[in-house]
Amino acid sequence: MPADWQIAELRDVVDPEHKIRYGIIQPGKYDSTGRYMVRGQDYSFGWVAESQLFRVSAPIETRYKNARLAPGDVLMTIVGANTGHVAVVPDWLGGANITQTTARIRTNRARMNNRFCLYFFQSSAGKRVVQNFIKGNAQPGLNIRDVEIIHVPLPPLPEQQAIAEALGDVDALIESLEKLITKKRLIKQGAMQELLTGKRRLPGFAKSKKTKQTEIGMIPEDWEVRTLGAVAHIKTGERNNQDKEENGQYPFFVRSATVERINSYSYDCEAILVPGEGGIGSIFHYIVGKFDVHQRVYAITQFAPEMDARFIFHYMHLHFGRHAMTNTVKATVDSLRLPTFTNFSIAVPQHAEQRAIAEVLGDIDSEIELLETKLSKTRQLKQGMMQELLTGRIRLV
Repeated sequence: MPADWQIAELRDVVDPEHKIRYGIIQPGKYDSTGRYMVRGQDYSFGWVAESQLFRVSAPIETRYKNARLAPGDVLMTIVGANTGHVAVVPDWLGGANITQTTARIRTNRARMNNRFCLYFFQSSAGKRVVQNFIKGNAQPGLNIRDVEIIHVPLPPLPEQQAIAEALGDVDALIESLEKLITKKRLIKQGAMQELLTGKRRLPGFAKSKKTKQTEIGMIPEDWEVRTLGAVAHIKTGERNNQDKEENGQYPFFVRSATVERINSYSYDCEAILVPGEGGIGSIFHYIVGKFDVHQRVYAITQFAPEMDARFIFHYMHLHFGRHAMTNTVKATVDSLRLPTFTNFSIAVPQHAEQRAIAEVLGDIDSEIELLETKLSKTRQLKQGMMQELLTGRIRLV
């Protein structure tokens, strides 16, 4: 580290009036008039909505009033799988309390910038330091004494502030991208609900506004209902998990959203892939080309000439989940059988309209994919910046 940086134990850079501590041990029943109590799960993936926070009664909370939070405090999860995860308390949670699974770190602002502290523990270096203190396998955790003696880097305060501001700017970009992706997904969901039900027709396709009643509800008069089994071939794959290869030549569709790799292919075509176990009715893949399939994944191929596979793909995204959950086979895990797929009903417009709908939804998917790629690269940029800035390899002051 740079010669003008110091190393300090965390307990030496916190507010001397507010030591590192955990909170409420037994919160009792939810009290709608009580004070908010923050749990690790409330900030593990960004802050939850206010309505999802637990409220603890005044008689219980008052016994732990010394653990109350102030805006800007750093929280660290000290029990469970997310041990070491950190977050900064937002303004709207000032005065809340915490559980015994969370440590409050209120830095002495004359010695350590609170967001510099946050970013250190988010960095790979900070995570390694915390990992050295974690005890237990089934239930990993830290005790407060462990947290107190963690060594942290201590650049001059102006440099800490500059580092925190630089990383904060990247965080702001990440947050804006996340919000934009959420907005695009909502737009797509709305478009699917309108276009795939015929409630809204694309220009040039609505010859009439008349509708008709069918077994799946009201649909446009010029649409028809077909079952998936009547318009495509459906069967499971023949491969197992041990067949995957880390750098295999072809995509290998397994029972998760992750697409593995393999050095063989059993298909070379257009297809929709849906797991028969795990993530029931929520995971769908579309591909054109060579690929292989796990034995508990259904491959939907050989589409009828009057059908657009991408239209079916989007239609299943919207409707198949509800259909699947009413047709699961209860075993050790929920699973789907072939009739669940073959009997799935689809509201079908003419081929040209199917293609047009698929193109509209596909364009939105492409926009989302570009934003997700940008988000991934921005997160990688942040990690790289932390690696350089929090070790002093790059100096801002």
